[in-house]
Amino acid sequence: MSLTETRYTISEVEARTGLTQHTLRWYERIGLMPHVDRSHSGQRRFSDKDLDWLAFVGKLRATGMSVADMVRYAELVREGQHTFDQRRELLERTRREVRARIDELTDALAVLDFKIGFYAEPSHAADTEQGKAQS
Repeated sequence: MSLTETRYTISEVEARTGLTQHTLRWYERIGLMPHVDRSHSGQRRFSDKDLDWLAFVGKLRATGMSVADMVRYAELVREGQHTFDQRRELLERTRREVRARIDELTDALAVLDFKIGFYAEPSHAADTEQGKAQS
């Protein structure tokens, strides 16, 4: 670590990431965060690298990846380069799951678009008001 590297308190990381201090401590406790340096008084001091990692974890969360899989990924990272294949496999599986969800949501969106279009037509709106349409 460089002496000029910016270090952040847990409050600053909370403000920058939107993650609560409780969540940040929990991430560290379960092994999702790599070792976080501490000041001479024991306060956590996060680095830019830690912030980058938290941003990546946020993307993994957005994919719906389980906490267990995120922790496993973090463990693989700490184990070193010989785990590249395992990491790639985990990410590829997650990508397949995300694509399947995107397909599912795309289908749902098409149904919503159809129904919105149906109700946007003046003739259907009149039928609906009169109780004739059951859609």
